[in-house]
Amino acid sequence: MDFGLVLQTDPPASRVVSLMKRAERNGFRYGWTFDSAVLWQEPFVIYSQILANTQKLHIGPMVTNPGTRTWEVTASTFATLNDMYGNRTVCGIGRGDSAMRVAGRKPNTLARLGEAIDVIRDLAEGREAEVDGNALRIPWVRGGKLPVWMAAYGPKALALAGEKADGFILQLADPYLTEWMVGSVRQAAERAGRDPDALTICVAAPAYVGEDLAHARDQCRWFGGMVGNHVADLVGRYGEHSGMVPDALTEYIKAREGYDYSHHGRAGNPSADFVPDEIVDRFCLLGPPEAHIEKLRTLRDLGVDQFAVYDMHDAQEATIDAYGQHVIPALRA
Repeated sequence: MDFGLVLQTDPPASRVVSLMKRAERNGFRYGWTFDSAVLWQEPFVIYSQILANTQKLHIGPMVTNPGTRTWEVTASTFATLNDMYGNRTVCGIGRGDSAMRVAGRKPNTLARLGEAIDVIRDLAEGREAEVDGNALRIPWVRGGKLPVWMAAYGPKALALAGEKADGFILQLADPYLTEWMVGSVRQAAERAGRDPDALTICVAAPAYVGEDLAHARDQCRWFGGMVGNHVADLVGRYGEHSGMVPDALTEYIKAREGYDYSHHGRAGNPSADFVPDEIVDRFCLLGPPEAHIEKLRTLRDLGVDQFAVYDMHDAQEATIDAYGQHVIPALRA
C-alpha cells in the first residue's frame, strides 16, 4: 500500500513544502493539496517548490475541477511540471465543491467533467484534443505522462470514474462504503471494456494518532462536514432511502443546517457540529498506531492501493512521524 499526505495551501507556503519533505523522509510517496483559489494559495505554484525539494514524491491536487481553469491551461501546467521534474504529477479531479461554490458557481456537470478528463490527459501527454470546437496540441510535450484520478461518491459519478479515469479517489475510510464504491467503479470499468484491476484506488481521510479519542474526534469532525456537502447533493438528487446510495452514507446529514466555507477543512469547523462521533470513527482513522494498521489492512484487502492522510489538525508533524515509524512499515511488510 502506498501513502499520501494531503494539506491545504495555507500561507506560508514554506511550511507546506517543509511538511511534504518530512512526509517523503517518512516513506510517503504522494503529496496532495486542496485546490480552491479563494480559500487558499495557488497550489500549482507551490508544487514546483515541493518537487524541487523532494526526490521521488508524486504531487497533485485533491482535487482540481474543470471549471476554475481552462483545460489547456491545466494540461500545460501539469506538462510543464512533468518536463521539469520527470513525470511526478497526478491530476486528481472532481466536479468542484468549495472552488466553485465560494466563487458563486455551481459544481460542474458530470458530462463536462468526463470530457475534461480526456482532454486534460491527452493534451498533457502530447496528443491532440478538441477544446471548444478547436483541435489543439501542445507541441513541446515529449514523453509526458499524466494519470487522472477522479473523486466520486454517487452512482453516476462512480460509473464515470470507472469508464474514464486512471484512478478513483474516495474521500472517506469506512470499509463498508469503500467496498460498495470500489465495486461500483470496477463494475463500470468492466462494462466499458477496461481492465478493472488497472484502476488505482485511493482512499483519503483524516488520521490522528493518539490515545485521547475525544480530542482526536474533535480535531477531525470537520471531515464529516466536508463530506456532508457531497452527501447533501446526493440526497437532493436521489432522495432519502432511494436505494441508489447506501443509507450508511446519507443518514447522518439529517441534522445538517447549511455550511460555511470560511471554515472549510479546518479543525473546529462550527458547520460540522451535526456530525456524530460514530461518523468520525467510521470515516477517519483514530487511536494508537495499532488501530490505524488494523483498519488499513482491512482497506487494503478491499483493493485500496493508497491511503492519503488528511493532515489538518493540531498534530501534523506527530502524525507524519507516527506513520513513518509504525504504520507505513507495517503496511509495506
